[in-house]
Amino acid sequence: MTVAGLEQMDRAALSAAWSELFDTPVPKSLSQPLLRRFLARRLQEEAGASLSARHRKVLADAAAKPTRSVLPGGRLIREWNGVTHIVDVTEAGFVWNGETHRSLSQVAKAITGAHWSGPRFFCLRKGDR
Repeated sequence: MTVAGLEQMDRAALSAAWSELFDTPVPKSLSQPLLRRFLARRLQEEAGASLSARHRKVLADAAAKPTRSVLPGGRLIREWNGVTHIVDVTEAGFVWNGETHRSLSQVAKAITGAHWSGPRFFCLRKGDR
């Protein structure tokens, strides 16, 4: 099996290659193009290719950064233009002013009228305060 040969493979052949290379079933959510990318990377690793120092640093930095997650049952409070806004976190999304939004960015836009990163607007990322 070669990286170039992956392009000719159908879903069944890609699934068989996945099982051989990863010893796990293929995740159902993976599209064929993404499956090909994962398989190509694994073949390159087995051939001795490794990530560049820059890419290793990017991955290490990303893994080292703490993430803050907002769990259902949580409440976010943010003051904007003298008004205190309260957002409740539910399984269905984020409830603000009785309306459920799918993302914090939608809530931030509803509050400000401008596009914001929701996590940034609600100071959920380190250094946003």
